[in-house]
Amino acid sequence: MLGTVYKSTGSWYTVKSDAGAFYQCRIKGKFRIKGIKSTNPIAVGDRVDFQLEKIGDEEVGIISKIHDRRNYIIRKSVNLSKQTHIIAANLDLVFLVVTLNNPTTYTSFIDRFLVTAEAYDIPAILLFNKLDSYTLEERSEVHYLSDLYQKIGYTCIQISAKTGKNIAEVKTLMQGKTSMFSGNSGVGKSTLVNAIENGLDLKTAEISDQHLQGQHTTTFAEMYDLSFDARIIDTPGIRGFGVVDIEKEELGDYFPEFFALKTACKFNNCLHLDEPKCAVKKALDDDGVSWSRYRSYAQMALGEDENYRVDIHKDHGV
Repeated sequence: MLGTVYKSTGSWYTVKSDAGAFYQCRIKGKFRIKGIKSTNPIAVGDRVDFQLEKIGDEEVGIISKIHDRRNYIIRKSVNLSKQTHIIAANLDLVFLVVTLNNPTTYTSFIDRFLVTAEAYDIPAILLFNKLDSYTLEERSEVHYLSDLYQKIGYTCIQISAKTGKNIAEVKTLMQGKTSMFSGNSGVGKSTLVNAIENGLDLKTAEISDQHLQGQHTTTFAEMYDLSFDARIIDTPGIRGFGVVDIEKEELGDYFPEFFALKTACKFNNCLHLDEPKCAVKKALDDDGVSWSRYRSYAQMALGEDENYRVDIHKDHGV
């Protein structure tokens, strides 16, 4: 049978067959995906072949093959640099949920996520959440950041999952697509998913007062069929996002504003770091390129740890 993985717990997989039935499945033997060394050989969104087998009194699906992925979102563990994890596969759209504070989403995190989406050819949209909780000054910060990314070409929507502001716009973009929602722990992904589809009733939790960080309420990635011809993948909150398998020679191609200037550089293999007559560095001096974006680029190109972070409150003060 052919089906789609809707949930992965590491050892068990919930698979929906093309006929519409759900089955609990396991991997056959030492099944591995050729060429991908990750902590999870199968991800939510994968298309798989499976057969039903009787194990005791239970009928269990055995996954025998994974079909080629159209795309996927992969991250590297910040603490275990050699470990990678595929968050989801075969996506039409990814939404990154961003909050100004409680918790703070840093531009270094946003840029790493966007680079990965660009590298794997997945359209990305930024959702600036918790608009209802911000002061006028904080809303100005959100407008600044939203404008920064819109100028690059990314769709940015200011929302409030709590009040429902602009949720209808998000639902329109999701229609007919498989979308993934991601972001730091505590940015309100589960609250947002519940606002999009009331019947799901995903578990939510308050922000930890001690560290102003979110508590993990989503333990495993899981896909849901929605009532308006859409599928959503809710993912566990992540605190770090390491970029995987992108050489520094190609990194600039995944910054759209850098790629647009590439042909104006003196050298066609310009890394935009120390080379003379670099169009990106000139645009940086002329305020044509954002300093926060350039810092993120340099950080990735030089292999610096993501823990070196840029606070979005300070970006336009540089």
